[in-house]
Amino acid sequence: MTARSLSVALTLLALGAVPAVSAQQMGTAQRETPRPLTPPVLPLDDIRFLSDDRLGGRLTGSPGADTAAAYLARRFEAVGLQPAAGGWFQTFTIARDAPVAQHAHVAGLKGSNVIGLLPGRDPVLRNEAIIVGAHYDHLGLGGFGSLDPDSTGKVHNGADDNASGAAMLISIAARLAAAPPARTVIFIAFSGEELGLLGSGYYVKQPIYPLSTTLAMINLDMVGRLRQKRLIVYGSQTAKEFPALLDSLNWHAGLDLHAQGDGYGPSDQSSFYAAGRPVLHFFTDLHEDYHRTTDDWEKINVEGFGQVASFVTGVVTALANRPGPLTPVAAATRPPASGDAPGPEHASQGYGAYLGTVPDMTDSPGGVRLLGVRAGSPAEKAGLRGDDIITRIGDMNVPDLQAMTDALRSHQPGDTVEITVKRGRDVTTLRATLGTRGG
Repeated sequence: MTARSLSVALTLLALGAVPAVSAQQMGTAQRETPRPLTPPVLPLDDIRFLSDDRLGGRLTGSPGADTAAAYLARRFEAVGLQPAAGGWFQTFTIARDAPVAQHAHVAGLKGSNVIGLLPGRDPVLRNEAIIVGAHYDHLGLGGFGSLDPDSTGKVHNGADDNASGAAMLISIAARLAAAPPARTVIFIAFSGEELGLLGSGYYVKQPIYPLSTTLAMINLDMVGRLRQKRLIVYGSQTAKEFPALLDSLNWHAGLDLHAQGDGYGPSDQSSFYAAGRPVLHFFTDLHEDYHRTTDDWEKINVEGFGQVASFVTGVVTALANRPGPLTPVAAATRPPASGDAPGPEHASQGYGAYLGTVPDMTDSPGGVRLLGVRAGSPAEKAGLRGDDIITRIGDMNVPDLQAMTDALRSHQPGDTVEITVKRGRDVTTLRATLGTRGG
């Protein structure tokens, strides 16, 4: 055992950390009230625990992910949150036909969202909610999803992606619990994000608060590596009030704020945006350790983490206390955004021909179901829309996401292709002229 490993082991022991548990044992853990943690810990301690080698990279369905979920529930309780009516855990089964499941060998396994509530103080507004979310899963032992060559079998700790976001959930919850805002705030640590937004996709289908009374979703993904005070905020165009709110709060924070983009992107806010909710995704940008074995806790910018946590706390507080509702901006009325982060529609971009669809990664119902389409994209111009199921592109059948990738790779920007879709009980054929990213 190296000196670093010994130090981490002693820290884990001091935190009251539990050893990795099996999925069967997790079922028992979920029925018990999580033990509060003593003594209190700092955000970096949370990141160190979640990104420790012994959690094995927190692949959804693994014992390490179960241990992380149990830890987060205990931390939620320790900072003053309450469990939802069904308990701390919202468990889902990874569909055997989910587009990513077979590649990652997780089909049929279970994942758990961890949910903590901070009830609002206003007797009327407490019936409305703000969701603050962050995924806690990562890539496990590499292979699928890893950008490290020959990384299979090596732990991908994911300290920034996304132990940092999960730790920030705890930090923000602790601050708000000291002075609860008017509306209820729901803190959710999502599982299955790396497998295609599985946990958040499940939540929007089984919400504990109606989405109609959910004002907005705030997403924290990769928030631990602030550099030169540069903070990116995607989704700033999803509510008319967002730009002014962000600007006013940043007058005090002094961050190099880059607010841009619609609500679709490669993280959990996409699930909520597709369901019609305004969203904001806070992000301190990509780095050379993204999806590699080198994404470790020692590289977290602790001071920057605190600056981002303070700024987001201000955003959540302002939203939770505002007297009236937000004004959502529908995707169809929003001009195309430049500079967006790559979205989950990786099957339709990055290979030349761009379609601009956002596929539903939670299942594969005999084709590729769409969550939505990007504003101004070839898909939108062709008439594609959310809930369409693409079954054919050109002369190639599209039974799943890989087939859709192959079909788009076979074409060039500027090609006009026929796209067959199921729309409810109807089958229709649309024509799309493929473009290029940003074109």
